Amino acid sequence: MSDLAAAPIGAAGRSLRWWLIAAVLLVAGLACIAVGLHGHHHRLAGPSAPQFASPPAVSSTPAAPPGSTTAPPADLAVARSTPIALRIPAIGLVVSLSTLGLNPDRTVQVPTDFSQPGWYRLGPTPGQVGSAVILGHVDSYQGPAVFFRLRTLVAGESVDVSLADGVVANFAVTSVVMYEKDQFPARQVYGSHGYSALQLVTCGGTFDTSTGHYLSNVVVYTELSSITHSGAPATGASANASQPR
Repeated sequence: MSDLAAAPIGAAGRSLRWWLIAAVLLVAGLACIAVGLHGHHHRLAGPSAPQFASPPAVSSTPAAPPGSTTAPPADLAVARSTPIALRIPAIGLVVSLSTLGLNPDRTVQVPTDFSQPGWYRLGPTPGQVGSAVILGHVDSYQGPAVFFRLRTLVAGESVDVSLADGVVANFAVTSVVMYEKDQFPARQVYGSHGYSALQLVTCGGTFDTSTGHYLSNVVVYTELSSITHSGAPATGASANASQPR
């Protein structure tokens, strides 16, 4: 009788142990899923803003960007007006633009939309004297993002930016350079070189799976080549120039 009574108790003990093992495996599985999602989240955060604080003020003109040529005539410069669209024919890109500022820690914001690049509004309007900067994502866990093909551009190809006042600033690519993020040349990318420049920035190089970030930034340097007009200026709030704050 005692043996028969012991059997059900042993079975219950084994059953309890199996439930405990199953629970541990379930928790471990959920932890793995969480890590995977966390990694994707970090990747979605790209392109990481160049790893520097607010673009520094410079007392002297920074070194000219690689591939730069004779500065365009000063009379090509445009008035300050919000850039509303970007067109890069060589990669089939026509897209609207958002505006970006600074994060609380003084680093440059990156776009929240992977299909839309953003203009750094604390710098000049594309076409004004100085270096305007537009940042965009290279990819996400879903696939290529808006600046995925940016690295394929070559010198001489055109980059056009439409402004809210109806002006279109036409730029020509001078060079495409990749920098390790800890060697990002902030003064060269954001500083004024005495003429109208536009830099396009995204991520590139090796993807670090342990951090979920690319190790480098791709910068496309361009110079203003001409100014055209698209027609009537935009109406409403978008027609007003974004002023630095």
